[in-house]
Amino acid sequence: MTSCTTQPASAPIEVVVVAPEGVSAFHLSVPLMIFDLPAGERPLFRLRIAAEQRRVALSGGQVGVTADGGLALLDQAQVVIIPGWAELERAPSAALVDKLVAAHRRGAHVVGLCYGAYALAYAGLLDGRQASTHWQGEADFQRRFPAVTLNMDALYVDEGGVVTSAGTGAALDCCMYLVRKLCGARQANRIARLMVLPPHREGGQSQYIEQPVPAQPHDALLSQLLDDLRQDLQRDHSLDALAQQVAMSRRTFTRRFHKATGMTVGNWLDAERLRRAKELLESTTLSIDQVAEHAGYRTTVAFRQGFNRAYQTSPREWRRMFALQE
Repeated sequence: MTSCTTQPASAPIEVVVVAPEGVSAFHLSVPLMIFDLPAGERPLFRLRIAAEQRRVALSGGQVGVTADGGLALLDQAQVVIIPGWAELERAPSAALVDKLVAAHRRGAHVVGLCYGAYALAYAGLLDGRQASTHWQGEADFQRRFPAVTLNMDALYVDEGGVVTSAGTGAALDCCMYLVRKLCGARQANRIARLMVLPPHREGGQSQYIEQPVPAQPHDALLSQLLDDLRQDLQRDHSLDALAQQVAMSRRTFTRRFHKATGMTVGNWLDAERLRRAKELLESTTLSIDQVAEHAGYRTTVAFRQGFNRAYQTSPREWRRMFALQE
């Protein structure tokens, strides 16, 4: 593995960022910032931009970037980064696929940031591997690339030098991980201080994923029942009592509820309680104990455990990140 500690002082690590047409300026700027910061006596990295056209239009069309060269720059790169991918339905050109595959075969790190994972998947580099990408692309990505196992909680995934990151901000985490892996914690910490970033961030992207409760069913009886349950989350609800409320047998009620919502009654109530808890954390100053009570949890401990299991973060941390500011 190439590293800063084993490289001669005169040989910084070769990093090539591929600029696809239509990539966002932010996605492109993340690796350009991380791998082009001043490093004291000698640079840690030699950074260049490659593209299939000399001039690349970024998203919106008002901004463009001039590449340092064509795809031949990938031939000597030790780190190849695809910072994003604007058209998810468009596969990379055969020339780019060949360069990505060749780079991986000779031991380079091949990186797809955010939707850049699509380019790596189209090239076949993620087949049989775990990967991450932006949570909004999960269903589409799984449909297009069934041979890839998505890890939608990870901020980044590194499998055998094929590295992918979750959405947008996680690209920073992924690039910092690469600095730490290639050059060690000391250099990563120095760059993190310059960027005013944590050198390593715990958690995943699950806390940012919208997880709506299934839409209101067309069944009028069940629709009214769900409205009633949302207003009464603090009470325990037995299947027998709920079935009696809508004049159904327990078996019929269970079957129709699952058909209407895609969830069991217990799972639906859990999801609604979490949704209510998030609303209270974001929009009120209620204590954590009070939030737990209002959302229908029997104990604060159960609330904390359920919340952490669902979002990999604590209720207090959620409030710190997402509470409305006066």
